[in-house]
Amino acid sequence: MIEPGNPIPVSGGEACGDDDLLTRKEASAFLAQCGVPLKPATLARLWSTGSGGPPCRHIRSRPYYPRGLLREWARAQMTEVRTGAPAAAKGRRRA
Repeated sequence: MIEPGNPIPVSGGEACGDDDLLTRKEASAFLAQCGVPLKPATLARLWSTGSGGPPCRHIRSRPYYPRGLLREWARAQMTEVRTGAPAAAKGRRRA
């Protein structure tokens, strides 16, 4: 039986890291290591509202997040290094 948070074995008995399924709590800790700190409750809200959170799979109505997809999603949340506010933000500045 596969336990939540443990890697799913592939042929040959080895684990494939990017396919590891993480619980919401484990996904939250992993995202924090990637530089995107989100609480488990925030991940739940992003899923339930369809607000562009990380992709997940459901097994018997429980969400599990593939590690590789979490890593890709975290990278997509980060911008390039900036030296100033983008033009759209400068237009919102109060006088």
